[in-house]
Amino acid sequence: MSTEENLKKTPLYDLHVECGGKMVPFAGYLMPVQYPLGIMKEHVHTRVGAGLFDVSHMGQCFIHAKDGGDPAAALEKLMPGALQVLKPGKMRYTLLLNNEGGIEDDLMVTRTHEPDGMLYVVVNAACKDKDYDIIEEKLGHLITLEPLDDRALVALQGPKAEAVLAELAPEVAELGFMEATAVTLEGVVCWVSRSGYTGEDGYEISIPADEVESFCRRLLRHDDVELIGLGARDSLRLESGLCLSGHDFDATVSPVEANVTFALGKKRREDGDFAGADRILKELADGAAKLRVGIRPEGRAPAREGTPIADMDGNEIGVITSGGFGPTVEGPVAMGFVPPAFASVGSQIQLIIRGKAHPATVAQMPFIEQRYKRKTS
Repeated sequence: MSTEENLKKTPLYDLHVECGGKMVPFAGYLMPVQYPLGIMKEHVHTRVGAGLFDVSHMGQCFIHAKDGGDPAAALEKLMPGALQVLKPGKMRYTLLLNNEGGIEDDLMVTRTHEPDGMLYVVVNAACKDKDYDIIEEKLGHLITLEPLDDRALVALQGPKAEAVLAELAPEVAELGFMEATAVTLEGVVCWVSRSGYTGEDGYEISIPADEVESFCRRLLRHDDVELIGLGARDSLRLESGLCLSGHDFDATVSPVEANVTFALGKKRREDGDFAGADRILKELADGAAKLRVGIRPEGRAPAREGTPIADMDGNEIGVITSGGFGPTVEGPVAMGFVPPAFASVGSQIQLIIRGKAHPATVAQMPFIEQRYKRKTS
């Protein structure tokens, strides 16, 4: 069990404490779950302003090919996304799969502008060491994985994020969703991507660890910027229908079951040359035993992770994997697994909360409109 003594701290720990952050254990780190503003107001602020998140606990690494080839060709053995076609400055959401077709993690892969086609990869905090071990064990003869332990990572999310960051570097406004480039911010070279985990427009900024505190203090001087903790980060991503690794999927759940088949490249499906392809292609053709769906409970009571899902006759058919109150939709929202017969939008189900059945409806995801800035050309 983690104790405060053996938990890691991000380079922004002192700033969190100074700003009144309530620090809690998360993925082996002490992280702020909320600030004096409170989770509800932090959530709302991100939807109308610009929220600043510390995500330095996540894993960042570069991946190079050993033979002078394309490192993406190696990664495609374990990941079903079309990575070799990525042009410099383009990024893709993809999945790290095991041989049984289960999802070990979801991650972001970006092609840098380096001549060797080097990839910049961001993995989830709770499993970054495991991810690195899997990649090196399976692909170590083909690639070199270079952890970026000397870099911090922050996210600036919300409809005012572009205006705030463009004051420091106007060129960030030219980035489209899922694009990235090197940018000089306050005299420091950073890697900036237009992406995030809130459903809002925004950026993730990789910056040297010894420069991140002064950079964040600069951002926080802006009237539109507030620090946002893990509590609002979770409610924001839940409203946006985004998975949480280890909760909405694990190493036994396939991309089809997790309802993330958009991450399976068309040609990759045709070629079937990635880990776990036999199971995944079979489920694409014949259907999976269960599917992740969005759920809107009736009333005001949220259904938390682990809540049983039942049919209208009271038979247990599934379980909630993420759930809580959605401040933007002004009501409870959830995600969970149900059999395909109950996965259609509008299906009536029941949630067993503290032994009592509560009516709910399978709902379209995301629960809110995602406001990413996509390029039209």
